[in-house]
Amino acid sequence: MGLALVTGSTGFVGSTLCEELAAAGYGVRALHRPSSKLEVFKGRAIEPVLGDVTERESLERAMRGVDYVFHVAALYREAKFGDEAYWKVNFEGTRNVLEAAKQAGVKRVLHTSTTGVMGNITNPPANEEHPYHPDDVYQQSKTEAEKLALEWFRGGKIDGCIIRPTMIWGPRDTRLFKLFKGVASRTLPIIGNGKTLNHYILVNDLARAFRLAIENPRTNGQLYLVGNERIVTLEYTLQCIAKIYGVKLWPFKIPAWPIQFLGSVVERLCRPFGVEPPLHRRRVDFFVKSRAFDCSKAARELGFRPTYKFEEEVEYVARWYVDNGWIGLKTAMHSLAQSTCGER
Repeated sequence: MGLALVTGSTGFVGSTLCEELAAAGYGVRALHRPSSKLEVFKGRAIEPVLGDVTERESLERAMRGVDYVFHVAALYREAKFGDEAYWKVNFEGTRNVLEAAKQAGVKRVLHTSTTGVMGNITNPPANEEHPYHPDDVYQQSKTEAEKLALEWFRGGKIDGCIIRPTMIWGPRDTRLFKLFKGVASRTLPIIGNGKTLNHYILVNDLARAFRLAIENPRTNGQLYLVGNERIVTLEYTLQCIAKIYGVKLWPFKIPAWPIQFLGSVVERLCRPFGVEPPLHRRRVDFFVKSRAFDCSKAARELGFRPTYKFEEEVEYVARWYVDNGWIGLKTAMHSLAQSTCGER
């Protein structure tokens, strides 16, 4: 199947992608930084290689003999970092990957973007033609990185395509884990009216979509939104989690604006000290901004279909957290033997 290099290989998405590629018969080279934890690759046919997307020479060494590059590495929303860090990793890092791949004679590159390049979706669902409207420095740096990659792919500098995942969850996810834990422990209220639209993708399915895209030569210069088959409200998501864990949601909702204000204040106080704030405005945005997308292009051109229905997907993730000790059985109320929430 050829040799694939994965940047961001020890992260949530990158590590799952490495497993998917290895299982499909690819040779897998996993780019990682010195501080990365490599336990996730233990016992797997995956070759760790030291490097960083901000260090061009390390990329050139890592790409020797590589056929395909999956560029997953990015600096995500962490309020403790200044703006220059996002541009260095997300934009300049993408430029470094593209240039090193071209120099090494790589056949194809898959660039991982984000639905955040479109900003808040005021008239959902949005498709791949929706205009760019980034709201913050993370989204701005990812927007310019996507534009650069498209310029390279469509300009004939190198063959490749782009995937914009919807909200990613699944095994080993620490970000949306807080959602499941908060519901299970009854410490998470609904902020806002709960009617904002959510669109998820199971990380295992996303990894499969990456592979399908790199294996299809007709995807050159294209970008794809990849998500589950259904768009749901935030309230329904929390209701599903609550039913699986046998708990009840809080009987009232909290207005979003005071929490957003508080998050902005806490973020300003923490940033000069390089400390990740316990609350910041972008985290509250999860509760108030709709994310809903038309993913039919990926279905048509990649043949991509989600593994589970939405309710089955929620249960799959919820069970993983219990089975792997992230959420205790007492917290989960011994209720995972119950069926999932009903269709809605």
